[in-house]
Amino acid sequence: MYFLAAEGGEAHNPILPLWQEIVVGGIAFIVLCFVLMKFVFPRMEQTFQARVDAIEGGIKRAEAAQSEANQLLEQYRAQLAEARTDAAKIRDDARADAEGIRQDILAKAREEADRVIQAGKDQLAAERATIVRELRTEVGTIAVDLASKIVGESLADEARRKGTVDRFLDNLESTGAR
Repeated sequence: MYFLAAEGGEAHNPILPLWQEIVVGGIAFIVLCFVLMKFVFPRMEQTFQARVDAIEGGIKRAEAAQSEANQLLEQYRAQLAEARTDAAKIRDDARADAEGIRQDILAKAREEADRVIQAGKDQLAAERATIVRELRTEVGTIAVDLASKIVGESLADEARRKGTVDRFLDNLESTGAR
């Protein structure tokens, strides 16, 4: 306290500043407020607004993308269901076609088997008829030879021999059929 009293002679209160300092401080404060309000705050407001717009735009774009993704998902699901339906239809059609082909092949196989059986029967009947003719001729010749030896007379006459052989064979067939 003594120091302050020695300087100016009057006592200065350290809590209250000098009025010149208050005026200079006030002018500096006003200039600072003017500069902040004129240049800094609008720039900060633009920056904040740009960030808000970017965030809101990002949210809107994200919502739009989400909506589009949901639509694409629904389309995909619909296409998948349609593809499954088509696959089931194709599978059923293929089974029906396979069954039709199977039936056609079986029918052709039956026809071929019937044709082969009939051809075999026809061939067998023809061979039987040939064998019967050959046997008749052989049996007739043997019968005539035996009869000639037994009777002691010659059966050289063709008509007589044929009639005799036919009667003999007819008798054999009638006795064999009983």
